[in-house]
Amino acid sequence: MSSDLIDEFVSAIPLPALMVDQTERIIAANTDARTLLGQSIQGRHFATFLRQPQVIETIEQSLRDKSPSSTRHLSNDGAQDTTFNVECRYMNGIGAVDGGAVLVVFQDVTHLEQANHMRRDFVANVSHELRTPLTALMGFIETLRGPAREDSVARERFLHIMDDEANRMNRLVGDLLSLNRVESEERVRPKEQLELSGLLQSTLNSLRPLADDASVELSLDTPATPVMLTGDSDQLRQVFTNLIENAIKYGGSGGRVDVRVLPSERDTAMRGPAVRVQIVDKGPGIDAIHLPRLTERFYRADSHRSRELGGTGLGLAIVKHIVNRHRGRLRVESELGKGSVFTVILPR
Repeated sequence: MSSDLIDEFVSAIPLPALMVDQTERIIAANTDARTLLGQSIQGRHFATFLRQPQVIETIEQSLRDKSPSSTRHLSNDGAQDTTFNVECRYMNGIGAVDGGAVLVVFQDVTHLEQANHMRRDFVANVSHELRTPLTALMGFIETLRGPAREDSVARERFLHIMDDEANRMNRLVGDLLSLNRVESEERVRPKEQLELSGLLQSTLNSLRPLADDASVELSLDTPATPVMLTGDSDQLRQVFTNLIENAIKYGGSGGRVDVRVLPSERDTAMRGPAVRVQIVDKGPGIDAIHLPRLTERFYRADSHRSRELGGTGLGLAIVKHIVNRHRGRLRVESELGKGSVFTVILPR
């Protein structure tokens, strides 16, 4: 096979690919391989650019045994660590004195590695969140079977704490199931027509007892005419319940939570008809360092206070996925000492 034909063959491969002959020099490399390893790799010894021992050993083995082999190539693209599966396949009759060569192909599996890392983190977080209340329950059960068996005052106090911990686990399991459900439905756009102002008023009515207990005034500012949009009423109720409840719990020190409905025929974020729902509190606000990560699973700006208030760390992740399903946007603005504004932007 001529060198021109080899170049054409390697260039046609839709992944980073190069060819190494028995002289251990790179006799062909496509554009993607040059981008990954360097523009001047052709004609050079492959170990000059592929310096990872496991990659060098894999290519040498394929050249020596004339057999398929595979390994992984770890790199960094300047923004993140990257991982490539490296597949080597021997080809007879090409290269120096037609002595044969190895085709080396790199497949980027960084996204799979990131997904596995997220899965491991998720499992670890769930295990931690469940282990804490379970440990408390087991400790109190042991105490009630022993020293506190005949102590009615201690028994009542422990049963009250056990009830709180069991409810905490129940909320976590409920949020995990909810998160799984909304993730599975995220690609299916809702088709139900609903009236937004009535849904928000109903949501505020259900949260008024919580607001009264916290001495927080709730207000709804909405247009006089109905605001119609396409959406899933149950999921949107979940979004606004979560955001308003958070505003009461974490921003209620400001004494009020305002909900504003702002329709627009040409929203800048949606580039078309949309409606913005703003949940505004005058509480302590959120440090800017936390804002980019608020919708991550189990991320808490204030872990201790969140657990005290019964938070699972999944609420805003659920909100994000529901808003994504509605092809909407979630914006968070906050300044320490001046409160927070959570804005849900929904297309109409």
